[in-house]
Amino acid sequence: MLLNAIKMDSYSLAGKPLKTHNFDQTLPAAHADYANEVFKSSYNLGFLGITEPLKELELENRLITKIRAFILELGKGFSFIGNQYRLEYNGKEYFVDMLFFHRGLRSLVAIELKIGSFKAEYVGKMNLYLSLLDRLEKSVDENPSIGIILCADKDHLDVEIALQDINKPIGVADYQLLLPKDELQTLVLNELHANEQQTKSSE
Repeated sequence: MLLNAIKMDSYSLAGKPLKTHNFDQTLPAAHADYANEVFKSSYNLGFLGITEPLKELELENRLITKIRAFILELGKGFSFIGNQYRLEYNGKEYFVDMLFFHRGLRSLVAIELKIGSFKAEYVGKMNLYLSLLDRLEKSVDENPSIGIILCADKDHLDVEIALQDINKPIGVADYQLLLPKDELQTLVLNELHANEQQTKSSE
């Protein structure tokens, strides 16, 4: 939680965020500009109330149970299609963590959740998912599918080199798990109160 707090403060002090996507190179100009407006470089998942480490599937499940709040954090125009969305091709199965459709962009949006820092191999996996979505799911009147890799942390240079020769539109965003200040204070006070009660009952 302390690391998240430090990271969040660094965002408030930072200037214009660096681009961590390849939308300008992989989408038509007007579509790329709109995608730049739609997708953030960082998301606050504090509404999940997470105060301890968790696994990717647990993070996904918590987001599913609070899907309305997650869609509000993503922004306007998103419709939820499903989680662990199954794609089958050449006798093999693939599962996209979360699949959305954005009405304004007219694109399917695949989101992959990672509890650790960004790794270059995540881009190859997302590139495959987007190829399968475009081949199997995309309608003829829709724009190319877009992928967002949501990580606990990212390094801009690592992202830049990983996306350099990728021809599918992919963005990399990070997230914070801290609650807003007031809610975080209430949570901490409640936990302290609970600990005090437990201590008194054991005496």
